[in-house]
Amino acid sequence: MSGLIPYLLFPGSAAEALSFYSTVFGGEPRLFTYEQAGRDDGPAEAIAHGMLVDGPVELAGADAATGEGTFEMSGMFFSLLGTADPATLASWFDALAEGGRVIDPLQKRPWGDHDGTLVDRFGVPWLIGHQG
Repeated sequence: MSGLIPYLLFPGSAAEALSFYSTVFGGEPRLFTYEQAGRDDGPAEAIAHGMLVDGPVELAGADAATGEGTFEMSGMFFSLLGTADPATLASWFDALAEGGRVIDPLQKRPWGDHDGTLVDRFGVPWLIGHQG
C-alpha cells in the first residue's frame, strides 16, 4: 500500500460495495467479519474490515460499528484523473454510473481535457478523466 487510501464506513453494505468496486476496477476484495475479527461492537456477519487490493485502485471500508457514523461526503470527489488509459477510464465511469447518478457526463472540455463527475450507487462521488 502506498499513498492515500479512502476508508469508508458503510451502513451494512461494505461487502456489496467492495465486491462491486472489484468488478469495476479489478483487484480482490478481502473481507473480514466482526466475528472473524473477534469484535462484538457490530453484527457478527457484518464486515469489520475490508480492502480492495491487487488492482489499480485501492479502497478500504467496513460496516459501521455500533455508535459510528456512516460515510457522508460533500464538496469533494475521489479523483481518478489520468490514472489509466482513456478507454479504461471511460469504462470505469460507465460502470460506476450504473445505479448511481451522473452529475456531468464524461466529455471533452473547452481546454482539451476529458472529464466527468458522478455519484455511484453507494453515495461515493467520483471525478474521472484524462488529458487530451
